[in-house]
Amino acid sequence: MVNILVVDSHPVVRNGLKHFLNELPDYNVIGSLRSGVEIFEFVRRNNVDIIISEIDLPELNGITALRAIKKENKKIKVIMFSHQPEEIYAISTIKAGASGYLNKSADLDLLQKAVETVLEDKIYLSEKMDKHYRYEDTRKSRTRLFKRLSTREVEVLKLLSIGKKNKEIAQELDINEKTVSTYKARLFKKLNVTNVVDLIHQAEHHNLT
Repeated sequence: MVNILVVDSHPVVRNGLKHFLNELPDYNVIGSLRSGVEIFEFVRRNNVDIIISEIDLPELNGITALRAIKKENKKIKVIMFSHQPEEIYAISTIKAGASGYLNKSADLDLLQKAVETVLEDKIYLSEKMDKHYRYEDTRKSRTRLFKRLSTREVEVLKLLSIGKKNKEIAQELDINEKTVSTYKARLFKKLNVTNVVDLIHQAEHHNLT
């Protein structure tokens, strides 16, 4: 049984979520709270798997509560269920430690999908925000890789990606073939591959070419 805690300042929302989720198999709403400060004592006393929480809460902001909860209870999944625009808050709440963000205008079947998704240790966002989140993640990965590669390694990588052979690369960069082989070996190690085909695939995946 999945134990769920609902946190919202509006009784109608709390009761509505409780009724909906308790009707689903394997879900049990074990508590409904109105403020962020109440969460900490509740999770200390009860076995909570998922918290579904509004951002705008009395006494303590939902995002502030989220950060504190995740420091003490890393295993608890938190879904932010808010009326606030997802374009502004969705990704920032994920970065703060949430496992999902759902706008209150969403259909109830999406709430069920969000719960199922986070239980699989995945991030739940709307389709639009998911694309934006993945783009940001790829861009960060690309930046990290670029920092790890030297200027010459990037040049060799780009030439390899357009089909240049070692001899051609050596001529174009005015270095000897042995040096080209050294750069290739470094690229294999840094991008964790063992051949040129996989090297190019990795480079394309991270938009390095």
